[in-house]
Amino acid sequence: MVRFSQSLDDKQSKNRGKPYEQLKDNHHYYSHEERQPHVVHMSREEQIYRQTPDIEYQRPVYQQEENFYNPPQRQESAEIVYERPAVIKRESIQEDYSKPELKFPADQNIQFGVKYSPNSKPPVIGNNYTIRSNSIIYNDVVIGDNFRTGHNVVIRENTNIGDDVLIGTNTVIEGDVIIGNDVSIQSNVYIPTNSIIEDNVFIGPCACFTNDKYPVRINYDLQGPKVRRGASIGGNTTFLSNVEIGEGAIVAAGAIVIHSVPPFYLAIGTPARIKPLPDHLKVPNRF
Repeated sequence: MVRFSQSLDDKQSKNRGKPYEQLKDNHHYYSHEERQPHVVHMSREEQIYRQTPDIEYQRPVYQQEENFYNPPQRQESAEIVYERPAVIKRESIQEDYSKPELKFPADQNIQFGVKYSPNSKPPVIGNNYTIRSNSIIYNDVVIGDNFRTGHNVVIRENTNIGDDVLIGTNTVIEGDVIIGNDVSIQSNVYIPTNSIIEDNVFIGPCACFTNDKYPVRINYDLQGPKVRRGASIGGNTTFLSNVEIGEGAIVAAGAIVIHSVPPFYLAIGTPARIKPLPDHLKVPNRF
């Protein structure tokens, strides 16, 4: 599979190898009535806008962990055992709203800072970003360094994105979503509210996550997926509400995932069958 990032100027991530901390699971979620409708995109030639603003951006402090990228060595006639690291809490990000509002050329049709609520704050973005034409980013969004998008990307309110993240063309992030560092999300991916995607995750094109167990039938507390660090998601996959994809797990292309996948397991088929991951695939994602 050709990654979207191959067309961009990739840099070796300074955060690769750092552990992912457990992020907040409970937020305040805005109702659909509070949201404004999406902006209609203009039809025109696609263009690329690059900017490297001098914005001071504060990232959370990470605690170092030793064993994720150095799994236990295989002993003769013994099965490899991977232990999930202890939960590490993330410090609150201090948004800096003192900088002037970013301005993009009008012909790019980039909506940076859609005011969905009277008290909403402009988005905060780190250094060295690339936002392509017809993209829409709402207020109350915090984005780290080396952020890149394709065209026609939508990122809604209360979304927190780490460093070195790629969001592919036509991808929609519905808000109240947390995305870690070193994440590659390909084209035409749908990520609903209340989703968590940890560090070093790859999501293939046309993956669809859901957060409503009983759509438009009964009241249901929306629960999106939790994709743990180092997981790899194939293209054209579908995920039911509130599933967890374990650390280092792989979901094969075309799978329909109806149950959570344990760490370092393989989900394949429709509905997905869960199998142990072969030893040679128990390695970190390499972007």
